[in-house]
Amino acid sequence: MGSSKEIEEDLEAIRAMAHVLKETGLTEIEIERGQARLRVAKTATTVAAQMAAPAAMPAAAPVPESGGASPAPAAEPDPANHPGAVTSPMVGTAYLSPSPEANPFVSEGASVKQGDTLMIVEAMKTMNEIKSPRSGTVKKILAADAEPVQFGDVLMIVE
Repeated sequence: MGSSKEIEEDLEAIRAMAHVLKETGLTEIEIERGQARLRVAKTATTVAAQMAAPAAMPAAAPVPESGGASPAPAAEPDPANHPGAVTSPMVGTAYLSPSPEANPFVSEGASVKQGDTLMIVEAMKTMNEIKSPRSGTVKKILAADAEPVQFGDVLMIVE
């Protein structure tokens, strides 16, 4: 158990982090000092909505006849469930290249090795390289350049 001074410092750090969350609109913040790691996250507050009467279903749009029946398109699989999903470890802004005028780190179809830099996520003015967790091919880039990402968002698929 820490001393009362250490506990007071921890409480002050928590208060400061909570203030940063409130002022910036972030949903999560984490700091590390030596062996200690402190993470503060706020959950979205949900308001229970009253049950409304179900709306009438709109009439189906007429389907043009096309000589033969075409199969229904397959539903797009959820990228979060893909085994090659590379997710954001933090809340921040995704950058696909090291600078605005530079080429992107990777492009769809590119071969990557484990540890290669895929992109950068900027969080609190710190540039954090997102490394490839495996060797393979970049199948799909889901993050848009200079757009915000949340913790756990799928940034790209590497197979």
